[in-house]
Amino acid sequence: MSKKFGILSTAAIAALSIAMTSAPTFAAETLVGLITKTNTNPFFVKMKEGAEAKAKELGVTLQSYAGKFDGDNDGQVAAIEQLMAAGAKGILLVPSDSNAIVPTVDKARKAGVLVITLDTSLNPPTAADANIGTDNYKAGVLIGQWAKGALGDKAASAKIATLDGAVNKPSVDVQRHNGFLDGFGIKVKDPSTYAESDSPQIVGSDVTAGSEEGGRTAMEKILQKGDVNLVYAINEPAAYGGYAALKAAGKDKGVTIVAVDGGCNGVKMMKDGIIGGDSQQYPLLMAADGVQQVVDFIKNGTKPASIDSGEKLITDHPVAGVPSITTDEGKKLCWG
Repeated sequence: MSKKFGILSTAAIAALSIAMTSAPTFAAETLVGLITKTNTNPFFVKMKEGAEAKAKELGVTLQSYAGKFDGDNDGQVAAIEQLMAAGAKGILLVPSDSNAIVPTVDKARKAGVLVITLDTSLNPPTAADANIGTDNYKAGVLIGQWAKGALGDKAASAKIATLDGAVNKPSVDVQRHNGFLDGFGIKVKDPSTYAESDSPQIVGSDVTAGSEEGGRTAMEKILQKGDVNLVYAINEPAAYGGYAALKAAGKDKGVTIVAVDGGCNGVKMMKDGIIGGDSQQYPLLMAADGVQQVVDFIKNGTKPASIDSGEKLITDHPVAGVPSITTDEGKKLCWG
C-alpha cells in the first residue's frame, strides 16, 4: 500500500481522507473509487454509507477519498491519480470544480476507467460517462416557486441574499442558484454562471463552502450592504449559518429562508421554523446506483446511464401549483 501512496505528495495525502471496504472473490479483481468534496458534510457521509453498503452487497472493493474542503480540486486530482495507479475499474466523483477536474477525468477515461459523477455534473456533463444525482436546477426552481407563492404580493419587493457554494462556481452551485431565481420569476442573464447583477432585488451574494461557519460569515457581509427578507442557501448548513447571523443582528424576524438538501437536521430546522421550504435529495441512492452501474459495466458491458435520483419540496406551508410533501413525510425520507 505504501508504494501506491508514494506517487502522492505529502500535501496531497494530507488533503485526503481515505477509507476502504473489502468484500471477497470479485473484490480482489474489482476496485471502485468514491471521491466526494468533503468527509464532514452529512450529505457526503450518507453518500459514502450508500456506496459502502452496495459495494459489500456486490462483492467489490470500495476505496473512498474526500478533499479537505469544498473546492479542493487538487485533492481530487490526486485521488483520481491514486485510484488509477491502484487499478480502479470505475470512479464515482462529486467534483469540487466542474471545469478544472475535466482534464484529469479525461485522462482516466482514456486509460479505460469508467467515471460517473454524483450530484454535481462536469462542464460539459458529457466529460463523464454518466451523472447520477438530483436535478439541481429543478430543486432550485421548486424552492423559488414556493418562495414566490409564500411571499405573495411581497415577492415583487423582496430583498434577497444568496448564500452560494464556492468561488469556482461548480455546476451544482450555478444550477441551484439560477433555478431558484427562475422559479422566483427573476430572469437569469447568463445560465452558465450566476451574478448579483441579475436583479436589483439581490442585496448580495457570497460563498459559504457549504458550511455553517461560511453561511454565517457570508450573511454578515451581505447585511453590511442592506437588510434582507428572503434568503436562498445552497444547502442546510449554509442556511443555518445565515440564520444565526440574522438572529445575532436582530434581523431574523420576517425573513423567509429556503435551501436544498432535505437532511434530517434540515427537516428539524423546518419544524423549528428556521427554513420555510427545502428541496430534498437522496445521496444514499446516488452512490448505490453508481456502484451498481460500475459493476454492471464490468460484468456485462452495460453502458452507464444518467439518472435523476429525485427531488421533492418539503414544506408545512404549501403553495398552490407547487407540489410538496410535509415535514413529517420528509422526516421518513431524510438522511444524516
